[in-house]
Amino acid sequence: MAKYILGISCYYHDASAALLKDGKVVAAAQEERFTRKKHDTSFPINAVKFCLANENISIDAVSHIGFYEKPFLKLERVLFQHLQMFPRSLKTFLSSMSSWVNEKTRIVRAVKKKLG
Repeated sequence: MAKYILGISCYYHDASAALLKDGKVVAAAQEERFTRKKHDTSFPINAVKFCLANENISIDAVSHIGFYEKPFLKLERVLFQHLQMFPRSLKTFLSSMSSWVNEKTRIVRAVKKKLG
């Protein structure tokens, strides 16, 4: 039986997905290809669907899902940078924290919600 791994990149620029079968790339796509939104940062649901359809499988056939970064490590760096620049960074800090709290640190929840 084939082993599938799905790779996901999102919430930065150029959201995308890639599917590996037994360690070899069998499909990959950027979300902007489907949404026509340049440098789309959203969860790449269309790219994921494309990758799965390319192999004619469902998400249930995927044994592992990988994400391109460690969100909490990046959040730590972001917080440190905001503290270094405080109080000049306050406006940027306030505007960026909602995406961190609601999306970027909750990638597992997003995957389960979007992919079932």
